Amino acid sequence: MQAFVIRRIAALVPTLFFASIIVFMIVRLIPGDVIDLMLSQDSGADKLDRGALERALGFDRPMAEQYLQWIGSVLLHGDFGTSLWRQTPVADMLAARLPVTLELSLLALAIALSIALPVGILSAIRQDTAADYIARSFSIFMLAVPGFWIATIVVVFPAIWWGWSPEVKFTPFREDPLANLKQLIIPALIMGTSLSAVTIRMMRTTMLEVLRQEYVRTAWAKGLGERVVVVRHVLRNALIPVVTVIGLQATLLIGGSVIMEQIFVIPGMGLLLIEAVFDRDYPIVTGVFLVTGVAIVLINFLVDLSYGLLDPKVRLE
Repeated sequence: MQAFVIRRIAALVPTLFFASIIVFMIVRLIPGDVIDLMLSQDSGADKLDRGALERALGFDRPMAEQYLQWIGSVLLHGDFGTSLWRQTPVADMLAARLPVTLELSLLALAIALSIALPVGILSAIRQDTAADYIARSFSIFMLAVPGFWIATIVVVFPAIWWGWSPEVKFTPFREDPLANLKQLIIPALIMGTSLSAVTIRMMRTTMLEVLRQEYVRTAWAKGLGERVVVVRHVLRNALIPVVTVIGLQATLLIGGSVIMEQIFVIPGMGLLLIEAVFDRDYPIVTGVFLVTGVAIVLINFLVDLSYGLLDPKVRLE
């Protein structure tokens, strides 16, 4: 198992390296130029010419030199740079926004799994019954209806009909856990139910496949109870493909949080990213993308580890 973990960790290094290069380059390919934007604003920058402003911000140097300085600061000092507009360290802004996004994503993931796993299992062991048809209809409906559309409906129509709208002022968890949960539960519920659709169908499909295996039929023939057969003989093998889907869904949560944070005015990394993209604030956009890339790589690493835990044969590969 130790060798298995070491190999997976070694594979992360080149992945993160190439991801950092892509992140740094693609941000600067966003249409529009921050220099032109600054020169058009009524600020101290408009008193400088373009060349002086580029030298002040360090944009006059070759792209490779800018990247090496940036990645060196990140690796050696944890310094993601300073916001071009706010003059605030990007690391401080990420430290303030990242816990909010993580809380929202983990809450949505917990809701998705609490719905998808039992519903998928029930749908498989009660195949072609009313419960199966209801579960399949629910998953198809949630696949067909975008989560952002449901979120928009939740925000708009209750405000028109009943004068109710979600709380706009964000309350941190450490200040008031109940108020914090009340603000996050609605977007987390929308994200979780949307993400559960794919997992339900995958859980049902893999459960049905394993239930038809010879060793499961032997377990039934021995007179073992349904709970014993499902939990001991079926569930563990059926979870291996499902874990892959859950890992992919977890990465989608990070992207989905951008939309939910915008709709429900939640001060997480998604809202920070949207504001930074409009301002062409390269250090913030780069920092958010890099942290997101690291999170996605770590999620895939945990998925790889789960393979080894669920199937001992994987550890030998």
